[in-house]
Amino acid sequence: MKRFLLPFAVFLTLVLFLGIGLRLNPREIPSPFIGKPAPAFKLAQLHEPGKTISPQDMVGQVWLLNVWASWCVACRQEHPVLMDFAKQGAVPLLGLNYKDGTENGAIWLRQFGNPYSISGVDADGRVGIDYGVYGVPETFVIDKKGVIRMKHIGPVTPEVITEKLLPLIKELNRA
Repeated sequence: MKRFLLPFAVFLTLVLFLGIGLRLNPREIPSPFIGKPAPAFKLAQLHEPGKTISPQDMVGQVWLLNVWASWCVACRQEHPVLMDFAKQGAVPLLGLNYKDGTENGAIWLRQFGNPYSISGVDADGRVGIDYGVYGVPETFVIDKKGVIRMKHIGPVTPEVITEKLLPLIKELNRA
């Protein structure tokens, strides 16, 4: 009888950890970048390759960085929401065209509309790696000093905008 106690205890421990894990939200992966300066980059703009975009250009204003790609199925779900959000003019919305061809990204935005003030081209994905991007879409809220204040993994929904993004943006704009 005693020889079954140890395997039974191990089994119960595994069941406990599985139960805890199943209750966690996979979209709420903590980011080590929250509260730290946004990684620097200088990328060619999607629509004007002769011009560049960098986080330094945005210092002094709260802004969003949305990582997207033309090959991303979830980005298509998110796109109409971003189009509506951009019309509100709450903050500049910058796009990071991730691991995508410049031509593909430009065609995609012409087809579905362009919610971005500017999109930078991250063809090799290095900037995405610097930001800790797991996959697309991902969205970052960056404050006036260039510090990352929030990371949202997955498509932005109307609920995310009203419940998370807009309250945080208002708070950061007051500071």
